Amino acid sequence: MSINFVAIAALVALLVLGLAVVLWFISTQRELVNLDEKCSNALSQIEVQMNSRWDALLSLAKAASAYAKHESETMIKTIEGRKGVAVHSVEDVNRQQSAFADVMGKLMAVHEAYPDLKASGVYEKAMDAIGKYEDNVRMARMIYNDTATRMNRYVRQWPSSFVAGYLHFGVKEYLKIDDGQKRDMPSVFS
Repeated sequence: MSINFVAIAALVALLVLGLAVVLWFISTQRELVNLDEKCSNALSQIEVQMNSRWDALLSLAKAASAYAKHESETMIKTIEGRKGVAVHSVEDVNRQQSAFADVMGKLMAVHEAYPDLKASGVYEKAMDAIGKYEDNVRMARMIYNDTATRMNRYVRQWPSSFVAGYLHFGVKEYLKIDDGQKRDMPSVFS
């Protein structure tokens, strides 16, 4: 009778241990999916803010069109072509940032050539909106990087790294601004 009791106790212990491992695996998978979705959501928020920023830049280009028709038409076409471009990766964010800095630089050149433009109410409102959306993009980038940090820790730390590797969850790339982007980005408050 004691042999059956020991065998049953061992079987129950193995079942409890197996159940604990399965529950831990499920819990870890759910956390990885949660963090992956938060990273995707953060990239989506960056896209929304960048598109809003492009809208404000379009208003600025339209305000400048009364002063510099040819330059503004080219910029308006460029801006309309960039609006709505999907952001699915860090590279997409960097391309959008570079394109924005390029168009903003051209608009600042028009601004310098036509001082009356700065006095325009539409110009001032557009510049304020661009500044606001620029701040929103910075905040969204910080949120993405914070979320990517949490995801990367979970993917790389033991023992969750076993589940992450098994389910093909990888490390997320961080958003960075290189020195060239900082240097090339004109100030919206000049």
